[in-house]
Amino acid sequence: MKRDTARAIILTEDNSAVWLMYRRRKENGEIKTYYAIPGGKVEENETIEEAVIRELQEEFSVRIKLLGYLGGNKTKNGIDYHFHAKIIEGIPKLGGEEKERNNSDNYYEVRKVKLQDLNKEGISILPINISYIEKAQKKEYENF
Repeated sequence: MKRDTARAIILTEDNSAVWLMYRRRKENGEIKTYYAIPGGKVEENETIEEAVIRELQEEFSVRIKLLGYLGGNKTKNGIDYHFHAKIIEGIPKLGGEEKERNNSDNYYEVRKVKLQDLNKEGISILPINISYIEKAQKKEYENF
């Protein structure tokens, strides 16, 4: 069953860093690490905007305000929608299912990563996600 996802780029107030989800997991005895833009699946009877707001509250323990739509891309499971958002309440910290499933084989952590470090070795993030972060920094919004 295909299900769309909704994600939010949250930059620091001075636009120098972005809040990301760091993940490390063991798969077939091999450790894989990567950074992801926070967000998750759109539930039945939920708008995409409602989904991204809910997901950030669950995963990052913050309330957000959506600033603009950055675009979407097709994935094997549906469409991955990206928004630019700002925190209106709370300090990012791990919550929700990620906190419950957090263990040595499936580790999650909320991290603030400097934009200048995104292309450095050791920061594994999809190139398309870097493009959405750059769009958020420039406030290059699309119609949704």
